[in-house]
Amino acid sequence: MKKSIYLTSLFLAACCMGVSAKKPKKIQKEQQLTSSIDDKFNVYDNLQKSIWGYAELGFLEEQSSKALQDELAANGFTIDAGVAKMPTAFVATYGEGKPVIGILAEFDALGSLSQDTVAYIKPLVKGGSGHGCGHNLLGTAAVAGAISVAEWMKETGTPGTIKVYGAPAEEGGGGKTFLSKEGLFDGVDAVLDWHPGSSNGVSGGSSLARLSTIYSFHGTSSHAGGSPEKGRSALDAVECMNYMVNMMREHMSMDSRIHYVITDGGGISPNVVPNYAQVSYYVRAKSIPELMELAERVDKCANAAALGTETTVDIQRLGGATHPKLPNKALTMLIYDKLQQVGAPQLDERETAFAEALTSTTRNTNGIEEMLIVQPFTENDFGKLGHGSSDVGDVSWNAPVGSFSAACFVPGSGGHSWQNVAAGGSTLGTKGVITAGKVFALTAAQILTDPSLLEPMQEEFISELGAYNYKPIVADKDPELDYRKTAD
Repeated sequence: MKKSIYLTSLFLAACCMGVSAKKPKKIQKEQQLTSSIDDKFNVYDNLQKSIWGYAELGFLEEQSSKALQDELAANGFTIDAGVAKMPTAFVATYGEGKPVIGILAEFDALGSLSQDTVAYIKPLVKGGSGHGCGHNLLGTAAVAGAISVAEWMKETGTPGTIKVYGAPAEEGGGGKTFLSKEGLFDGVDAVLDWHPGSSNGVSGGSSLARLSTIYSFHGTSSHAGGSPEKGRSALDAVECMNYMVNMMREHMSMDSRIHYVITDGGGISPNVVPNYAQVSYYVRAKSIPELMELAERVDKCANAAALGTETTVDIQRLGGATHPKLPNKALTMLIYDKLQQVGAPQLDERETAFAEALTSTTRNTNGIEEMLIVQPFTENDFGKLGHGSSDVGDVSWNAPVGSFSAACFVPGSGGHSWQNVAAGGSTLGTKGVITAGKVFALTAAQILTDPSLLEPMQEEFISELGAYNYKPIVADKDPELDYRKTAD
């Protein structure tokens, strides 16, 4: 009922705005929005590099979250910290009234990706964490854009509200799923999102839903040489399960994905039959029904493995499951217009040399050209399925979401790679932050200047949502705040 009332109010508000056949209203003092970000290059360079250095894993990002909160608070934002039962999550708010524009910020790192800012493999801490997905940049650009808009709102007297969502643990913890579960996007008219990439463009596609499950097998220990008949190996059960799942791959949708890692291999000595072993699975699919059907088939493999090895298995669903992303064409095209206006990051001679050196370590043979242009985008590009997953998907079922990328990494570098860590901790990453911050600022200011732009966004959102009433895929779970402590 709450969602129905909310959507009805959105629709009525949109209808009351009316559609203007004229071009969007011109932003007052537009140059201020971009020049204020340029003027603070060193501020945001230091901020992103500090978070890069902290390299804190999901739900453990205490220093990273605090650094972003402190910068926002120092610029007039009110901070609500520790929201949705996540100590490192926050919502920072500036202004009041409608329209309400959200900007997403992330800041978690990845395990085992420690790397110096050099063009060859050089871990700073052996086995340590690193920002291989650029979330040090992601959160910083969100802050840069939000502060620029806040300054502009104050200068021009423009009404409205900006909310920065500090979302922890995107890498498997599903922080934005829990923000959505708590209703923190209710009443938000549009949500802006970006991600560091190796090119500059808007993201008009969907993504896969994802479910995380841990399978814990329990067996019986024995002397592997002296009394093997008394043992029942939990590790055998894990291996049997994985074998069956791998056979199953031939008989599932081409768009689905299954990944696993053995998180506890069941002992340290071959002469002791392991009585415990654990395997962690991700299952991905285009829709929630397909996702749950595939997950249940994986469960059957686990139960069959336990039966065949005379062990037992505990099946634990994790709460950070994510919806497929619901793209919004109207908001995407507005962002595209602003990205074209800002243009691609411009690299100096030193940055160009570093980017080329990093590119030479990949399989890319086309140089760094795509970092330096804005990729063209047409309506035919809209709606394509991407095979990754993100908790941004859950946000997109609660409010219209528009996404884009700015070049911070080099072409040819894989996601979650040492090359990404090296580039993201340098001014290559900062140049992308500045570009993304400007796009955030210009897009938000355009909506605040001309709220009638929200009408097609909201109508499209309501139409695509249909009768669906959002609820988390795993609705009865709180955030697994220790999932990185045990996984890494």
